This record gives sequence, structure tokens and C-alpha cells, in this order.
Amino acid sequence: MTLNPIVLSIPIYFVLIVLEWSWDLYTGKKHYTFEDALGNIGCGLTQQLTNLLSKVGVVALYTWIYSEYRFFDIEHTWYGAFVLFVLIDFCYYWAHRLSHEVNLFWVGHVVHHQSEEYNFSVALRQGTFQTFFTSPFYWPLALLGFDPYWFLYIGAFVTLYQFWIHTEYIKKMGWFEFVFNTPSHHRVHHATDAQYIDKNHGGTLIIWDRMFGTFIMENEAPTYGITNPLNSFNPVYATLHPVVSLWKRFVQTPGVNNKLQVLFRSPAWKYENEIETTDVTAKPSTNGATKKVRIYTGIWFLLVIGLAANLLFNYQNYDLSFNVFYVFGLLFSLWSIGNLNDGLAYAKKVEVLRSMLVVGVLLWFLWQSNLSGLI
Repeated sequence: MTLNPIVLSIPIYFVLIVLEWSWDLYTGKKHYTFEDALGNIGCGLTQQLTNLLSKVGVVALYTWIYSEYRFFDIEHTWYGAFVLFVLIDFCYYWAHRLSHEVNLFWVGHVVHHQSEEYNFSVALRQGTFQTFFTSPFYWPLALLGFDPYWFLYIGAFVTLYQFWIHTEYIKKMGWFEFVFNTPSHHRVHHATDAQYIDKNHGGTLIIWDRMFGTFIMENEAPTYGITNPLNSFNPVYATLHPVVSLWKRFVQTPGVNNKLQVLFRSPAWKYENEIETTDVTAKPSTNGATKKVRIYTGIWFLLVIGLAANLLFNYQNYDLSFNVFYVFGLLFSLWSIGNLNDGLAYAKKVEVLRSMLVVGVLLWFLWQSNLSGLI
């Protein structure tokens, strides 16, 4: 199998998002806004596209540990798959929990929490750098003897499960909630309310939170987002901003001990006399994008989704240099579309440049195709 279940499920994700969004419009609940939904999906595309270039190294390291240092040879059986699923979910709990409790790891995960809404599109909002920080938590599975293919395949289902829990339309679920993660439990996890912060880290199973003291029931309606709002719908900016902010804070913090604490203490930790700063370089317009801008960015966004899907399903047919060019071209498009939705002053100028580059690239490909046909 050359494609993992997550990539194969992308069309289903979009169908479910469209259905929930349509129902949201029909009921008038207003759980969706156009710019935020595009930003959420754009973050997911950014992660999937960059993973094409980075995941090879992550998988290679797991494969190396498995090949050189595994203790056992575990056969592919149904009960082995069940055990692996539970173990991956257990590792996910600790990777996820420490992604909230360690500032360096939070840089990779905070992207998922930036949206101030809660719907299916938020499930796709993932951080590009998260894999680098969480992959070591799964290395013990390589040592135990779970081969890379099986690990990636079974692990994908732990991720797939978590899509449907990002909704406000499913309320309490009775006995099911005692063992499994549910929309109610996960709404708590996305909340910024003091009583809910850093709770309910489980992926598929909620029993880990019950066992290790991080569980809380949903009582009051949650307030979503992060304590320091991003103020941007741009997926590329959303991905890079946490890294840049942490780097600035690290450089500006005096003393080696304080610098280490900036990296490895909680995101809420502040050294003595630290001044709280707010980045205002990318604030979206308060009234949202105009109807014309929404139509324009919506059309281009659909085109980007189509081009990204082509790459995700066919990247093995292209060489590395073409894939790199393809990925960066799509990221530039997502960044430009995000600028328009943010209402930034320079957005239209950037978009004109991007459109000219797109036309230039298309003409170049047509020219190359004609040359190939003549040779």
C-alpha cells in the first residue's frame, strides 16, 4: 500500500465538512466562518505538503531503530494489531500531553488550537513541526518489534478516529464516554477556560486521562482558541508564527537557565519581570473579507486543494526537485490567499505577483510539452 489511510480519507473529510457547514448555515448556529474554515483547511494542507518532504526522515529513523535494535519479531495478527493500536494511543497521550506542558513541543501543536471555532474543519488544522517533537515517543514501539509499515498503517486509524470528535453538534454519549474520547471530552481540550486548560489529552481512549489525572467532564460551554490569539487566518503565518515568537523570546531572555526554562517549562511560564508582548503584524480586518474577496479566494482555494490532492496521490511519480517546487508553489498560494482573507494592505500586490508567476509557470509547462512532442 503506497498511500496511508489518512490521505485516502481526505475526500471523505471534505464531504463531511461541506455537510456540517451546510447544516450550520441551515440552522443558523454560526459554528463556521468562511475565513476561519479556509485557514483551518489551509493548515492541514500545509502540514500534508511539508510532510512529503520531511516525513521520509522521520520514518527512516523509526525504520533504523526497528532494523538495528528491535527486541522481538512481531507477526501481523488481529490481536497484535489490537495491542499495537492501544500502545500507539498510549504513546499519543503522552506526546500530546507534553505538547501542552513543554513550550518547545507546544510550538508544533499550538497551530491545532488557534481557531476560535469548533467544527470538522478544525480537525484538519495541524502543525507542520509537530511530528519532529512527537516522533520520539513512538520509538519504543520500534524497539518492541512493530515494523514501520504496520506502525504507520495502524497509527493512521488513531488519527482518523479524532476527526469526528471536532463538532458541537454531538452532545453527551452516555456509557461510551467512560472509555472513548468524544466530542464532549474534546471540546474541553480545545477550551481556554481556566478549569479546562490542559485536560483530556487522549486520542481514541479517554482512559489515559482518567488514569493519570488529566480528565474533566464538560460542564460549562467552552470558549475556544488560545490565550494569546493569533489574529490571522493565514495558514502559513499560523504555522511559522509560534516558531518565530519562541525564538524571539529565547533570544531576548537573559541567562542560560532562563533560556532553558523558556524552552522546557510550560507555555504559561514567565521569567521574573518578563514583559508580555503582542504581535500585531497580521491582524485580520474586523469585518472579515468582502464578498468579492471571498468568492475570489474560495475559487483559488479549491484550485489549490485540487493541485495539492494531485501531488499527494502522485508524488512518487515525480522527482524530488519537482516535488519541492510544487510544494513551495502551493505554500506561496496559501500564504497569498491568507493575506487577502486577513485584509492586509499589501495582499493585493502580492496576489498580482502570484498570478503572474502562475501564468508564467503554466506557459513554461506548455512550452516544454510542445518541445517534448516535437522531439
